[in-house]
Amino acid sequence: MKNVTDIKYKILEKISKDEAEKAIATILKYIGEDPNREGLLETPKRVVKAFQEYFSGYLVNPDEFLEKTFGDVEGYDDMVIQKHISIHSHCEHHMAPIVGVAHVAYIPAEKVVGLSKLARVVDAYSRRLQTQERLTMQIANSIYKGLKSHGSAVSIDAEHQCMTTRGVLKENARTVTNYFTGSFRDSENLQKRFLTYIKD
Repeated sequence: MKNVTDIKYKILEKISKDEAEKAIATILKYIGEDPNREGLLETPKRVVKAFQEYFSGYLVNPDEFLEKTFGDVEGYDDMVIQKHISIHSHCEHHMAPIVGVAHVAYIPAEKVVGLSKLARVVDAYSRRLQTQERLTMQIANSIYKGLKSHGSAVSIDAEHQCMTTRGVLKENARTVTNYFTGSFRDSENLQKRFLTYIKD
C-alpha cells in the first residue's frame, strides 16, 4: 500500500488546491480577519495542508492492513488486547477535534495480525469526520471481519472539543463508547474481562 503522503488526495480531484485556499481566505474574512495581513498570508495554504493530514483516512482502506496475518501461534485462542491507542479525529457536526484513546481486542480463530496493524486500523477510521459511536463500531467490525476472528471488542474514551471549548463548555467531560462482536457480544464474562484489563 502506498503511503498516504504519496497519494493525490481525493478532495483535490474534485476541487483545486487554489479553490480550497480561497475558501479558507473567505472564512478568515467571515470571522473578521484580514487574510492579507502578514501573519495570515500563508494560513490558507497551511490549513489546506493540515486538512490533508487530518482527513487522510478517506484515502485508506483499513481492511488492507489486516490482510497479512501469521498462523504460527501454537493454538493461542485467548484475547489479544492493545491498549491506549491514541485517537485524533474530528466531529462531523462542528469539525472540532476529538482526542482520546482506543482499546482494542480480538480473539483469533487461527491467525493473528501484527500489533501495529491494529493501530493503523484505528488511525484510518479516526482520520475522517466522525461520530464516536460510529468510529467504535467501524473499528470493531473491521477487525472482526478482516481477521475472521471469533470476536472483537473496542472501547473509546475521548474528549470532544465541540463540548469542551464551545457550546456547553464542560471542560472535564469525556465520552466512553463500547462495541462488541462475535464471542464478545455473546459473553458477558468476556466483556467484563476486557473492560477489567483496559482499566488503568
